[in-house]
Amino acid sequence: MDLLATTSAVAVSSYALLSTVYKSAQALYAQPANTSSLQTDLGQSEVALPSVDVIVPCFNEDPNTLSKCLESIAGQDYGGRLQVYVVDDGSANRDVVGPVHDLYANDPRFSIILLAKNVGKRKAQIAAIRSSSGNLVLNVDSDTILAADVVKKLALKMQEPEVGAAMGQLIASNRSQTWLTKLIDMEYWLACNEERAAQARFGAVMCCCGPCAMYRRSALALLLDQYETQFFRGKPSDFGEDRHLTILMLKAGFRTEYVPDAIAATVVPDSLGPYLRQQLRWARSTFRDTFLALRLLPELDGYLTLDVVGQNLGPLLLVLSSLAALAQLAIGGSVPWWTGLTIAAMTIIRCSVAAFRARELRFIGFSLHTPINIFILLPLKAYALCTLSNSDWLSRKLVNVPSAGDKKATIPATNTGSSAAATAEIVEAIRKRRSRGSSGEPATDNMCGGD
Repeated sequence: MDLLATTSAVAVSSYALLSTVYKSAQALYAQPANTSSLQTDLGQSEVALPSVDVIVPCFNEDPNTLSKCLESIAGQDYGGRLQVYVVDDGSANRDVVGPVHDLYANDPRFSIILLAKNVGKRKAQIAAIRSSSGNLVLNVDSDTILAADVVKKLALKMQEPEVGAAMGQLIASNRSQTWLTKLIDMEYWLACNEERAAQARFGAVMCCCGPCAMYRRSALALLLDQYETQFFRGKPSDFGEDRHLTILMLKAGFRTEYVPDAIAATVVPDSLGPYLRQQLRWARSTFRDTFLALRLLPELDGYLTLDVVGQNLGPLLLVLSSLAALAQLAIGGSVPWWTGLTIAAMTIIRCSVAAFRARELRFIGFSLHTPINIFILLPLKAYALCTLSNSDWLSRKLVNVPSAGDKKATIPATNTGSSAAATAEIVEAIRKRRSRGSSGEPATDNMCGGD
C-alpha cells in the first residue's frame, strides 16, 4: 500500500510541477506580440494582392451546411482574385446536394469537381491543388463558416515570404447545442489561444488545423508528393492530413503561423460517440507525426521542446498517478487524498484563470473536462497508441445521407439565417474581448481539426 500511495503522490506532484512550468510559459508566450511594421492593410497596399484558391472537399455533406460554407466564402471581403474549388469526393447524396452545386455553377469564381469515387480528403484536396494556380491555397472544411475577412487576414500574414502556412481561430458554430459542444468550444478556444498562440511566437505552429488553413503554393509544390504518399508501417495514412502537412512545412524550413483575428466557425460533435471517434483518429495521427516533430526540436526554440514534453509526458504522469490512486482505493480502501486534492486544485486554478482572462465565467465549467480527460480520453489515447497501424477513418463511415422521404426538406437556403447570425455574434464577442486585451487561457488540449 505504501508503494501505491508513494507512486501516486510522486507522479501527481511531478505532473503538477511540469504542468505549472509548462502552462506558465505557454500563457507568457501566448501574449500578443508587437505587430510587424511590414504588415500593412491589404486594402491600402500598393502591392498587387496575391491570388487565392479556396479548396472545399466534401463527402456526403448536409446540403444546408455546405450551402452556408460556400456562401461565407462567396461573401469574402477580398480585393484580389479568388477562385473556389468544391471537390465532391464521391458522395452518395449527390442528388440531394446537387442544388447547392447549381447555385454556384454560373459563378465564374466557382469550379465544381465531381470525383467518380471516394478517394479520401487528402487526395480530394490534391486534385484541386493540381487543377488550380493561385499564389495561396486556403483549405476549408465543408462544415465551416468563415468570417468575411478571413482570406484578407490570412493573406496579410502570408505577405512574409518565410511563412509557409497560417491558420485562423476556430470556434464551434453549434456550441449552444449540447453540454458537449459547449465543452468542445472552450477546448478549441483554449487550444488556439494558448497552444497555437505560444507556438506562433516562434513561427512553429505544430498543426495548422483543417477547417481553416492557408498555404503558400510555392511551398506546397515542394511537398505535395511527400504529402500524397504518406505511409505508416507500410500502409497509406489517410487521416491527420493537416498535422502532417504542417510538419512537412516546418521540416522544409518554412514558418507556420496562427492568426487569431481570422475566425472560422465549424460544426463539432454533439454527442459522445462521434466525439470519441474523432479523438481516436486525432490521437493516432498525433502519435504518428510526433516522431517527425522530434527531429525538428534541435532547430527550434527551447520552448517548443517544453511544449512537446508537456503534451506527452504530462498525460503519462497523470495516468500513472490516477491508476496508482485507484489501485490504492480498491486494494486497501484508503482514500488517495493527496492525488485527488492536487488534481482538483490544478483544475480549479486553470479554469479560474481562464475565466478571468477570457472575461467569461463559462470557463469555470471547463472543470468538467478533467474527469472526462482522466477516465475517457487518456484511456482512449492509450488504445490509439496500441493501434497506430489502424487507418480506418471511423467517423467518415457514419455518413449523413438523407432518406428519400427527407430529400425535399433539404433544399438549401440562399442565406445562412439564424445560424449565421449566431456565428456573427460569437465572432463579434471574441473580437471585443481581444480588444480588451484578452489573448488566451491557461488550459489547453491537443486539438487538430483533421476531419
